[in-house]
Amino acid sequence: MKLAIIGTGNLGLSIANGILNSNGATTMYLTKRNTESIKKYENYGNVTVTSDNREAVKNSDILIFAVQPNHFETILNDIKDLLTEKHIVISTITGFNIQKIESIVGKETFIIRSMPNTAISVGKSMTCICSNVAGKKRIELAKAIFNRMGHSLEIPESQMQAATVICASGIAFWMRLIRATTQGAIQLGFDSTEAQELAMYTCNGAASLLIESGNHPEEEIDRVTTPMGCTIKGLNEMEHQGLSSSLIRGIVASFDKINDIKVKN
Repeated sequence: MKLAIIGTGNLGLSIANGILNSNGATTMYLTKRNTESIKKYENYGNVTVTSDNREAVKNSDILIFAVQPNHFETILNDIKDLLTEKHIVISTITGFNIQKIESIVGKETFIIRSMPNTAISVGKSMTCICSNVAGKKRIELAKAIFNRMGHSLEIPESQMQAATVICASGIAFWMRLIRATTQGAIQLGFDSTEAQELAMYTCNGAASLLIESGNHPEEEIDRVTTPMGCTIKGLNEMEHQGLSSSLIRGIVASFDKINDIKVKN
């Protein structure tokens, strides 16, 4: 694949790392206004670093846009005359809908909206994608790209805002839960390094159990809870203190905020 990432900030670099680590591109262009911080990527040999978006588009088939929302329209207008029937436009821009992209580059363009998270840099992203009518013909290719870096799920565009909260903001939510578990382990006598190791790998194991088994979380909870045991005692205390309620309220608050941003834009 001849691939370009237009805008290599934190998310763009995470995507680049994920693709490079999975040998997912024949050639790759990385663009940024100031390229000094990403020059090292040219050591890969098949990577070209440039500040020229038009150069990247001319030499690539798959275009992944990871720029700031307020820059996206200007960039699309600048490169739209270079787009051909071979190009696939993949946007990671929050709140910039397909209809607006079509109004700039045309409905005949293969357009994919994607919402990966930063775990893409270690091949563990949960990426939600949707497309325009033309893009349906390339949706499997887009899924194949993101499946090399984790797991992808096609959803309606109407759910992309919610997916942003669950999958992208969700990384921060899970980090905070891991941090809280770490603090609890420290209070029980482990040093900070051991505590974090215990929390990280237990979290990873819990997710892997559900992924591999397909079981509902309560099924796995039942496996480790015994009558009058320490697990159920701890779970009930967490629920009395509002664990599930607080998490759900936080998710809904993030969703309300992202929709507020969308309305203001």
